[in-house]
Amino acid sequence: MQNFLCGSLWILCASVVILSENTLTTEAQRIYREPQRWIRPGSTARTESQAQINITVALDGSGQFKSVQEAIMSVPAGSPAKPVVIHIKPGTYKELIYIQHEKRFFRLVGEDAAKTILTYDLHANMIGSDQKPIGTFRTPSTLIDADDVSFENLTFENSAGPVGQALAMRVDGDRVSFRRCRFLGWQDTILLNRGRQYFEDCYIAGHVDFIFGAATAWFERCHIHCLKNGYITAASTYDYQPFGFVFSHCKIDGEPDVKTYLGRPWRDFSNVIYLNTEMSDVVRPEGWQNWNLPAREKTARYSEYNSNGPGANLKARVPWSHQLDKNQAKAITIKKVLGGEDGWNPLK
Repeated sequence: MQNFLCGSLWILCASVVILSENTLTTEAQRIYREPQRWIRPGSTARTESQAQINITVALDGSGQFKSVQEAIMSVPAGSPAKPVVIHIKPGTYKELIYIQHEKRFFRLVGEDAAKTILTYDLHANMIGSDQKPIGTFRTPSTLIDADDVSFENLTFENSAGPVGQALAMRVDGDRVSFRRCRFLGWQDTILLNRGRQYFEDCYIAGHVDFIFGAATAWFERCHIHCLKNGYITAASTYDYQPFGFVFSHCKIDGEPDVKTYLGRPWRDFSNVIYLNTEMSDVVRPEGWQNWNLPAREKTARYSEYNSNGPGANLKARVPWSHQLDKNQAKAITIKKVLGGEDGWNPLK
């Protein structure tokens, strides 16, 4: 991730800039220009339940679509009473996925995350049609710009490899949840740019800043796997946000001989908390790094409670991080972290 890039600018213009026809590939241009293909009455879309719209995607042609993006574009939006459920059959779908802002109440469901893979291979150093590198924020294989969407049993991958910044997932939507999903990348695997997100029983792999951004997110029972020496998180939490990333009952491990930091502050008020997390010896004893900016030690908000395992060397942690007591940790709940003004509860 490039330290000089400003994430906040992208909050204002994510959907336009990311898919800019002046900088992106032919595939991205096609998605951006492609008209909506509404499912008409009498079409083959499944209507098993009157309470939802059901669509099936299958590479072998047994569904309504062979492309996940075409299925997304086929319905303008769902609603709380009638969500859009896209069932994705096993296969490797090499395509850019973009859920635009208007497409609320979508649910994408795979049968098996290990066998249902959404992948692409853009990376920051690729040269766009303007003869300039496309940059970090134009690389996501999947971009979520809509609120109230959810995903289950899917793999999100950027297959570019260890070539620099290459996002598997970017989320600009609010109230977005992931269950039993895998996120595969190297540097900058997941950008949580804004809003609130919930991850449950997910697997996340990378090596440098591979969970980053300004959003508020809760990770429950997730497996964090470090591929090379680096940093797990690079939160850019705003000073007015009480929470950034919270990891609860997670597991951290990595490849042999790899060493990682729990996080470093991309912005001054970076906020990351680990609760009841199992840490292998992949975690460095000092735990946290200051991005080589000592002033951020006074503003970054890094905490742990009941970390366990060989990597939980609490006495060796940097002095500007915090160990929570039982009462402090008990007060950090999904409701408090993600509830917001609308009382969002991803467990309902």
